Amino acid sequence: MGRVQGKVALVTGGASGIGRACALLLGKEGATVIVTDVQDDMGQDTATKIKQDGGDAMYLNHNVTDEDAWIRVIGEIRACYGKLHVLVNNAGIAIAGPVTDMSLADWRRQQAINLDGVFLGTKHSLPLMRESGGGSIINMSSLAGLKGSAGLAGYCATKGGVRLFTKAVAMECAAAKDKVRVNSVHPGIIETPIWGAIAEGMPGEVLSAARSRANAPDLDALSSMIVPIGVKGLPEDIAEGVLYLASDASRYVTGTELVIDGGLSTR
Repeated sequence: MGRVQGKVALVTGGASGIGRACALLLGKEGATVIVTDVQDDMGQDTATKIKQDGGDAMYLNHNVTDEDAWIRVIGEIRACYGKLHVLVNNAGIAIAGPVTDMSLADWRRQQAINLDGVFLGTKHSLPLMRESGGGSIINMSSLAGLKGSAGLAGYCATKGGVRLFTKAVAMECAAAKDKVRVNSVHPGIIETPIWGAIAEGMPGEVLSAARSRANAPDLDALSSMIVPIGVKGLPEDIAEGVLYLASDASRYVTGTELVIDGGLSTR
């Protein structure tokens, strides 16, 4: 307990899935957590749960593609807390399907949320983080940021971009000696709402076999077939990795990727 005691952490996309799990665990471990999302009821519920468990949190409505919204959110954090130590750039979407069927509007929307949001978050959080004496930026990529997948070309483009953007900014921060570390996290098959959209874009016998056992893609069946350890991951599995990168235990870790995928990337 207390692995991030006294730190101020911002988690985007904190209303559900991996973002919610990250926010709850950071709050449990002593951080003050600013939860942001566009799903107000669910986002407020995350912040309320942190406070019910004895932590400190607040919720802010936040469109991560809007630069003015980032300026407002960081301004509120500065006004309320005067510091920022952890940024979890988690907000993201998945739009799957063959590249020939993807509209330019969908391509741009996915790029805006998954990649522009990470850029804007990093750009506007870094000054306050540097004033706070350093910290940790954690960018949520994906297994799709490490290897290509048919039916997920647009998604892979965004998550691969997050991976290399992370490395470049890590080198900038290292050169600046600002004590800010920047790393990416790469989940595999995790039980979250986004995986329904990802699975819908997967062609071939693997998905049809998984779907035949349920009306929707069955992540248990899918994992038993393609994940080396045979089971799906949970949002809490990713949150534990984020906690490590947010804490001082990872003080010597920057510019790298933390892969949490049950061994799937080794195939």
